[in-house]
Amino acid sequence: MPQASANNIAIEYESFGKTSDPTLLLIMGLGMQMVAWPEQFCTELASRGYRVIRYDNRDTGFSTKFDGETTPGIGSLMLRSLLRLPIRVPYTLPDMANDAVGLLDALEVESAHVVGASMGGMIAQNMAATHPQRVNTLTCLMSTSGHRSLPGADSKVARHLFLSRPKDQGREAVIAHNMRSLELIGSPAYPIDADTRREMTAMSFDRSFFPSGFKRHVAAIVQDGDRRSRLRTIRTPTLVIHGREDPLIPLPGGEDIAAHVNEADLEIIDGMGHNLPVELWPQIIGRIAEHSSS
Repeated sequence: MPQASANNIAIEYESFGKTSDPTLLLIMGLGMQMVAWPEQFCTELASRGYRVIRYDNRDTGFSTKFDGETTPGIGSLMLRSLLRLPIRVPYTLPDMANDAVGLLDALEVESAHVVGASMGGMIAQNMAATHPQRVNTLTCLMSTSGHRSLPGADSKVARHLFLSRPKDQGREAVIAHNMRSLELIGSPAYPIDADTRREMTAMSFDRSFFPSGFKRHVAAIVQDGDRRSRLRTIRTPTLVIHGREDPLIPLPGGEDIAAHVNEADLEIIDGMGHNLPVELWPQIIGRIAEHSSS
């Protein structure tokens, strides 16, 4: 797949659809590679008349890695955040938003419809706040404003994702852990069978296993903190899509984005957790396409 030089790093990306169509940029979440946007999901979006671009965030997949950069442990990060102490990080979410802008520059795309999932939604919020002329429409999927008053992840989910990372970094141990992750954060009304979860996690592991990037992504999220003041400056047409049963970023996170962006549209999906179940693609893709054409 091609790479672009952007914001002083290399970014791996893939494009679907006609280059002459309006660009729709997909930004993935915490520790996830661009393949977490399924290829069929991308092609179906492209069939609606968009040039769809997915890419690996820094520290994931085949984009530039920041190995060797020191980052506080997750426990230390949470404690410093709780005590409102300064947090030193190798890079920030605004840096990652600049990566997205740099990718558009490298591809000679003046502006794009921007869709961010989870941490990708946080990156997209920063992008719309600081580079409004580059964002035609903003869609935040299962994301949050980051305000401290909002409820956090379900305790079982938080322990598994953040505190129970496997000490054994072998393929089978990591796949088993990630299969359990998908089970815990998934949509209650649309469970994914074990064979499919294994296929998804094995594909990701075999493509690129780089666990230290996960910790630096967490650090960037914690350091970014509350985005409410930035959200209030956004005038880009904004759609918020959130699952009612999201156990990782509970629904109030999405509601808070919609409450602080001027005239944002909120779509709450019953039975949806923190993933993109194929049964909901027609609804999610339809809303994104409708919003991006408005």
